[in-house]
Amino acid sequence: MNATLLEKTHTQLAETARTVFAAMEPKSPSWDDPTLSCKVAGLAQYGYLVPAAHGGKLPAIDVRSICVLREELAYRNPAADSVFAVQGLGSHPILLGGSAEQKTTLLSKVADGSALFAFALTEPEAGSDVAALATTAVKRGEGYVLNGQKRFISNAGIATHYTVFARTGEGPKGISAFIVTPGLAGFSMKKMELMGEHPIGELFFEGCEVPASARVGDEGVGMKLALSTLDVFRSTVGAAAVGMARRALDEAISYAKSRKQFGAPLSDLAAVQAMLAEMAVELEASRLLVHKAAATKDGGQQRVTYEAAVAKLFATEAAQRIIDKALQIHGGNGVVRGTVVERLYRDIRALRIYEGASEVQRLVIARHLLASR
Repeated sequence: MNATLLEKTHTQLAETARTVFAAMEPKSPSWDDPTLSCKVAGLAQYGYLVPAAHGGKLPAIDVRSICVLREELAYRNPAADSVFAVQGLGSHPILLGGSAEQKTTLLSKVADGSALFAFALTEPEAGSDVAALATTAVKRGEGYVLNGQKRFISNAGIATHYTVFARTGEGPKGISAFIVTPGLAGFSMKKMELMGEHPIGELFFEGCEVPASARVGDEGVGMKLALSTLDVFRSTVGAAAVGMARRALDEAISYAKSRKQFGAPLSDLAAVQAMLAEMAVELEASRLLVHKAAATKDGGQQRVTYEAAVAKLFATEAAQRIIDKALQIHGGNGVVRGTVVERLYRDIRALRIYEGASEVQRLVIARHLLASR
């Protein structure tokens, strides 16, 4: 952990989390088993996603705390890390713009894990281009009627609440946010099968009626809520990548020292030593960039779009390279399904896409540079 960017409370939290999360690593994760999400909820890390005024752990949201928790969670169980992260994504719009009743009713349940949120923004034709979303919310009587489809929604099927972004007008300022709960008429979900072990699915809204009280904030502030939420959590994606990369490096070192080839451990080979060194350097650089972005946000800077983009881009791309090297060191054993490095190889790939693909992060970085010079 980097002492110059993290305070003592962060390093202590990381040490505690490392010990607690060590007991939750599954040999074969399965989201058909609902007890896993309950087990995650029981670890109390959700309390770091809301402020103390609403039952959370700290006076205010502390992005560095979320980062150290995500690193330790992802080190042990990337699927559990995903559930934790999406709990934050789905509930943060309520913290930013929700009504007093929504905050009082829901945020304490977020903190203790009795409510599990999802963040429903992506659609079949609206991924990186959020402004292109087509799901509609039309006013009718005292509420709204939702029609449309969402795709690649994490926590689908296990969430108790979905923060859904839908169009109430034209353009970027015509998007609003709504809290939708399972069981409403006209709302259905279909599970999607992806490379990694994550609960993810498609949501369908066909004449789904929600009350006006389900809207988060005023009409038209949905885009602002979504982007502000992503601005907080994007750097934490890099933290998850750091956790997976750190695990890959540890696995590679352990295997290289125990596996013998040509009468000596793999670790004696200069080529393997060079790979381990490259992995370590990229890991350290990734963590520094993640903690810098998080510390900048915690320091009071309103927007950290540039810093978060740099951190996410570098950390996720580096983690892909680190895990690939770890698998290469394992040789044939690295591609055996169910082994740690094989699971990491599948799990890391999505991080270069969600919450803004690497290509989008490069655009964000370049536009910032061009505008600030």
